[in-house]
Amino acid sequence: MAETDDASLVDRVTQRLITAVAVGEFLPGTRLPAERDLSPLLGVGRTTVRAALDDLATRGLIEKRRGRAGGTFVAEEWPASIVVGVDRWFEQRWSDLVDACTASSMLHSSLARLAAERRTDADIAVMQDRLAAFHAADSGNPKQRADSLLHLSIIDAAHNTALRDILLEHERHLSLSAPAHPWGDRESHRRMESRAAREHDAIVAAIVTAAPDEAAELARRHVQIDLELFTEAREFARRRAAAAAGSD
Repeated sequence: MAETDDASLVDRVTQRLITAVAVGEFLPGTRLPAERDLSPLLGVGRTTVRAALDDLATRGLIEKRRGRAGGTFVAEEWPASIVVGVDRWFEQRWSDLVDACTASSMLHSSLARLAAERRTDADIAVMQDRLAAFHAADSGNPKQRADSLLHLSIIDAAHNTALRDILLEHERHLSLSAPAHPWGDRESHRRMESRAAREHDAIVAAIVTAAPDEAAELARRHVQIDLELFTEAREFARRRAAAAAGSD
């Protein structure tokens, strides 16, 4: 049973990474995060990540390079069948994704409200430090990691372990099945990062000034970015699938 469970988990991580590449979360020619970084992002062990990457290399979706400038890179071209499969996956899972994003927005909203009511001076210091770190982080993966750390500081400032555990478990499952930041291309990355920066400033300000209603509404709207991004990713996958079908 354990082997079956392990195989199923590897398959889920493989499909998660295929989706991420096909919708543009990881652009062609770019280097993937190291196994040690992918492991906590996906909430699985490095052995599972390594097995999934080996599968992707066999399928021709990624390539592993040796040497000082080596690493694991997204292939410049990948099989049309993968793109078509991702388009089909979005159609099958769309209702679940909408429900999951709605749940995330409501949970983040509740925690932001509590943070505005319960934050301490120490919480404020951490939030402001992480907000500054987000603004200073480079675009792409560094900005995404800084984004996650900022949200964790808001969650911790709510001082509600039950809600915190529910949200983190919910988002861990979501991260295994869909792109965390399906921003499609470099220009979309910059646009969404700029928007996130403005909204982060407003959320932290509402928490610092103890405005729970405002903090809750700002957080709810902010996390709805995920659904907007999934909608864009779905259209991106449709266009790639149509192009792949047209080239056959």
